[in-house]
This record gives sequence, C-alpha cells and structure tokens, in this order.
Amino acid sequence: MAKIMLIDDDTEVLAINYKYFQRKGYEVSALSSALKALQMIPKFQPDCIVLDVMLPELDGFNAFPKIRKLTNAPVIFLTGKTEENDKINGLLLGADDYMVKPYSLRELEARIMVQLRKINVSSSPSRLEFPPLSIDITSHKVYYNETEEIIISKREYEFLYLLASNPRQTLTFQSIGEAMWGTYSDSDRRTIMVIASRLRKKVCSYSGLENLIETVWSQGYKFIPKQ
Repeated sequence: MAKIMLIDDDTEVLAINYKYFQRKGYEVSALSSALKALQMIPKFQPDCIVLDVMLPELDGFNAFPKIRKLTNAPVIFLTGKTEENDKINGLLLGADDYMVKPYSLRELEARIMVQLRKINVSSSPSRLEFPPLSIDITSHKVYYNETEEIIISKREYEFLYLLASNPRQTLTFQSIGEAMWGTYSDSDRRTIMVIASRLRKKVCSYSGLENLIETVWSQGYKFIPKQ
C-alpha cells in the first residue's frame, strides 16, 4: 500500500483529497502546514508528497529543500498560481511534478501513479556508455571519462537519460513532457527548453561533449553521441 502525504492549508480541499485517496486504498497523511509535515515525514515515510506552494509560515518552495533532506520521495507541487515562471521555478528546484488548481483528482492520482512507477522500476547496476560520457542508471549520476562526476539536477538527469535512451532519435516536446510528467500541455515546452539549456551549459562544456544535445527546430531534441 503506497503512502501519500498531502500538505495543504485549505482544510476543505485537504479533507476531500484525504477521503478520495483513502477510498482508493492509499495510506494517507493529511497536514495543514509544512512545519507539521517536516515533523511527520520521518515517522510516516511517505512514498509521494503533494505539496501546496501557498502555505502559512513556511511556503512550499522554501519547505522543499528541508523536505528533500528528510526523504527522496517524489514531490508534486500544488498551487493556485498560474504564472508560468512559478511552474518552471518549482520544477527546476527539483520537484517531480507541478499541478495548478483547480485540478481533477483523477489527474492528480494519475500523476502520483507515474511517480510511484518510477520508484518501483527495478534496474540492475548498469550504465549507458557514450565515451567520454557515461550515465549510471542505478545512482542517477553522470560521469566524464568514467570517474569525474558532472553535477546536474534530478530533472536534468531525467531529460538526459530519456534522450540517451533513444540516441539519434528526435524526441518531440510532447513525448518528452509525457515521459517526464505523465501529461503534456503547451506551457511545458518552455520548461523543457529551460531544462535543456541548463543541461547543455553543464555537459557541453566538457571536451568531446560539445554537440551532444541537438535542437530539432520546432519539434524537440536529439541525442547525438560521437560513437
């Protein structure tokens, strides 16, 4: 039974969501503040966290780094804000997904299931090798010349792994968004472009990796290994 932690200061929404996921068979912890959540996480050990951004005392964006120190469980930001920059900031901060209120509980459940499937996928220790680049699938780390780690974010790793798993194939913005978040909307295009830009600056600064990620105009991206 998966454990879901819901953090929202709207007690009416919190109660509705709690009942919905409890009926669906999840073990649910519903909390009205991030401060309460930080105390409960070590005891409850959630498999997925749904975190409202607009919280009293400690908002979701500022709470996230503290949550990440306590658990690696996927975090889905939830907010009434519709500003595109808020979505981008949330995802680049390291959250696994982002939903805007009002939302469908069925869609929220679907997004939670996407995150839980990522956790449950077992893989034997292995790497994707594109010398001088190597991608460690088990540790989710990227290396240059096998030993020097290239420090990238979780979201950047997911993007790179997705492209590298399909070398020389054009992946559209839609296919990238669906693979990373379970759904895709037009606003996700800019988020993907920002992730790609940041990844390029980190990876393509290494000798031999300059043109690793190719932009396919108006379509998406392509991974072009040397070998």
